[in-house]
Amino acid sequence: MRLHPSFPRPSAAMADKARSLLERALGPSKVLTSPEACLAYAGDESDQEPVAPDAVVLASSAEDIAKAMRAASEAEVPIVPRAGGSGKSGGCVPVAGGVVIATLGMNGILEISREEQVAVVQPGVILADLHAAVEAEGMFFPPDPNSLKMCAIGGNIAENAAGPRAFKYGSTRDYVLGLEVVLIDGTRLRTGKRTVKGVTGYDVTSLLVGSEGTLAVTTEATLRLIPNPGAVMTLMALFPDVYASGRAVSAMIAAGVRPRCIELLDEGTLDAVRARGVAVDARARAMLILEVDGAPADCEAQAERLGEVCAVDAIDILVAQDAAQRDRLWEARRQLSPATRAMARYKLSEDVVVPRDRIPALLEETRAIEAETGIRMITYGHAGDGNLHVNLLWNDAAMAPLVERSLHRLFRAVVSMRGTLTGEHGVGTSKADFLGLEQQPELIELQKQIKRVFDPKGLLNPHKIFPRRQLEAAPSVVDGRAVALHGAC
Repeated sequence: MRLHPSFPRPSAAMADKARSLLERALGPSKVLTSPEACLAYAGDESDQEPVAPDAVVLASSAEDIAKAMRAASEAEVPIVPRAGGSGKSGGCVPVAGGVVIATLGMNGILEISREEQVAVVQPGVILADLHAAVEAEGMFFPPDPNSLKMCAIGGNIAENAAGPRAFKYGSTRDYVLGLEVVLIDGTRLRTGKRTVKGVTGYDVTSLLVGSEGTLAVTTEATLRLIPNPGAVMTLMALFPDVYASGRAVSAMIAAGVRPRCIELLDEGTLDAVRARGVAVDARARAMLILEVDGAPADCEAQAERLGEVCAVDAIDILVAQDAAQRDRLWEARRQLSPATRAMARYKLSEDVVVPRDRIPALLEETRAIEAETGIRMITYGHAGDGNLHVNLLWNDAAMAPLVERSLHRLFRAVVSMRGTLTGEHGVGTSKADFLGLEQQPELIELQKQIKRVFDPKGLLNPHKIFPRRQLEAAPSVVDGRAVALHGAC
């Protein structure tokens, strides 16, 4: 377990006032106050220790959220929005207590328009359900985080969720046309547009997407859809080492082939897969899962070209023969998180991004960190866009300082490679103290000023994103020379 700071909670009098105001505004049936009931809303899928809120609002409408925001603001207690609770950065953990707004009850798909290619949804819609609904209409909503069976649209918007298909299709932000949100004082706003084009005023919608619930709470989203691409083909290529797989990725991109997914599994990850009973050639020390889509003839041509590129270094190349085989392959990929979790008592998953040509260098660095600290590190993720999930595994709680040292070294290496600390999980609490390694102090202060405009008292999802302690800036490499980055905070 990593060490996390604790934050002051509202006083008993403030918590009582909030509960009273909430019950008066919403009725007791929509407000949970017992410690047992509140505990179910204390944590997420990150390593952040769960913290029970003082009350939970079971929202069923935008007006419920507006009333809850006004009550929390009047009582001056923190308020934290929560969708599916599948986040990996502590984003919906009420670290300072207060009120959680649970939005899963707002799960309506209000409209799917084939003519306008839009969907209008509430924040509690489960992503897999949205996929099924739009695909039944011949449409496609590309973002596909591996938690799609439990994550909800509100959380996807808050974290700008992505997934394997982001290499070709982009992340959630690319598909959000407009939002209805509630501000901390209960004001309801509509941002953005319904049309594909539009440049009226500032792009507030894009600002809100990825703001991790710190600026406003989403009550409705207008999403851009695209036509269903049609046929899909999935390939699995096995390599003798990760460097060979990296060369293949570079070669396929240079050749102009653009799969919708390029997933990398390193040697440690393949060991985890084998331990779960999945048969993988013992010679393989790296694997790429490749997926193409489009018209059937286009898929055949793309798959053939990918096979040619991979054949230069690959041990073997397999093609899924039907949808059932493809689903089994992807289900194995989606089980990697629990598979790696079973390998040690403690697990921490980081989602760093580096330029594609630096992936081998990053993997070399993880091996060096592992050798130095004894913290096991295995890696898999989205090789197409350089977004890799580096998993730290350890068994002894006393190793927490070594985990922190490993994280420092990993993040500094990522920044020195001109990468970024998070590609899809968000900053939350888990990376807040490392933000200054990547961003200069002036940029962090500007973001804090934006936060104060939306939330003057700092009540909405507090203690997320922004650093709490001083860190030395990470080095950067320019033209082979190490230089200091601006950004110690």
